[in-house]
Formats: sequence, C-alpha cells, structure tokens
Amino acid sequence: MELSGAPYGLATGPDGALWFTLVSQGAIGRCAAGEVETIQLDPADGQPTVIVAGPDGALWFTEFRGNRIGRVTPSGEIGMFPADSPYGITTGPDGAMWYTELQSNRIARRALSGEVTTFPVEGMPSMITTGPDAALWFTLNQGNGIGRITTAGTLSVHPLPTEAAMPVGITAGPDGALWFVEIAAGQIGRITTDGKIDEYPLPDRTARPHAITTGPDGALWFTEWVANRLGRITTSGEITEYELPGAEPHGLTTGPDGAIWVAMESGALVRVPTH
Repeated sequence: MELSGAPYGLATGPDGALWFTLVSQGAIGRCAAGEVETIQLDPADGQPTVIVAGPDGALWFTEFRGNRIGRVTPSGEIGMFPADSPYGITTGPDGAMWYTELQSNRIARRALSGEVTTFPVEGMPSMITTGPDAALWFTLNQGNGIGRITTAGTLSVHPLPTEAAMPVGITAGPDGALWFVEIAAGQIGRITTDGKIDEYPLPDRTARPHAITTGPDGALWFTEWVANRLGRITTSGEITEYELPGAEPHGLTTGPDGAIWVAMESGALVRVPTH
C-alpha cells in the first residue's frame, strides 16, 4: 500500500487498524480497510518515531527530535508530553508507559496519571520491551549490551559477545527469551532471562537489521534496513529472507489480519503473509 510520506514505526491498535508514524512529515497515520487517514502534529518537525498500543485503549508514540511523547486515541485525539530525546516505548507490566531517552542516557516511566520517573543508564538506550519476567528489557546501542530494569528501578546490564554490535530492536520471543537485532554486526541475538546470550549471523552481514517482532507463526520477524529485506528466524536459529518492494524497511508488526506488515520509509506499508 503506497503512502504519501515516510512511515517509520508501526503498530496494530485496539481498534483493529494499523497505526504508524510519518517521521519526515511529523504526522500519525491510521490504516483500516484500505483507507488511510493522517493526523498532523504541531510542530511538524519532531520526528515521530516508535508507536505502540497502550494499556488505556490509546496509541503512544515517541517524538525523538521534538522531545515529546504522544498519545492518540482511536478517534484521533492527541495529547503531547515533554520528554528528552525519546526513542523506544512500550507498555510496562505495571500499566505505565516505559520509554528510552536515547541522548540523555535514561530509562523513563510515565504513569497514566502523569507522574514521570527516570533512571540513568549509560550506553544510549534504544528500543525497549516488556519481558516474560515482568521486567523491562532494552538495547544499549552504544553500550554494546542488553539492559534489564525492574519496575522498582533495579538495573542490570549484559554485555554482548560481539564487539561494537550496536543492538537496536528487541522483542519478547515465543520461547520465554528476548530476541534482538545487532545492526552493525549483522546478527540476530537471543538472551534468556538469566543472561545467557546466543548470536545468529545473517547470510548478509551488511544488511543492517533494525526492528524485530514475534510473528503469529511462532517465529521472529525482522527488517533488514539496507538490504530492503524482511527476515524470519525460528527459535532454533533457521533464517529465511524475503525481498521487499521499496526501500528502508523500519518498523513491523503483526497486523489484524495475521500477516506481517512492514513500514517502508520510501513510502509504503507492505503486507507479507506468514503462511
């Protein structure tokens, strides 16, 4: 599906629609039944980045350059809140929104009531997700590690075996572990909740894997930003790759139709069946 704009983040909303960020246009998009609507943000130069479904029936997103996080309801009502270079965001196990502040090296928690708490962590925290152990797990892009923080703020960091791997995307896997991508090393990583790490090199180590999600088929799906491909890895490490139309695939999600949808920054949402 071609779009007028550059989609970056992508999520399935509670309304059964696909929601996405338009990073260059400073807007939020919604796609349902083949119809696309856009909601313009003000100002328009904030670089809306990652978007996720929240615990309150709304979508939450980060605005990296605009130093804000946002909330949009299915009816299109927008609320914006100050943050410092936010990038990744997720719904926490405690019902709050947790996000990374990439340039200020912090993990932040925003309660739905509005209270914000921050926790310092070195290494440029990037993407964040809730793990199977009711803690938050995140990538340290410049710290070359995977971080874990409890809802009480207890922090631990697990260094990666490969130097300068620059991890970005991370997701809870179907096997009780966390799966992540190493954009500089061209590898997919897996870390158990007790800290054991395995790495799986891609056939093309220069593909620049970016985002990763668990698919409905029990495998992990990831984007290859430079190679313009979609990858699939089983929990046993078997990798398959698919060519994508367009360029610069970033975010991806399981759509309401059970397919994998990919945001192509060149101007499209691409649907890939999982069977």
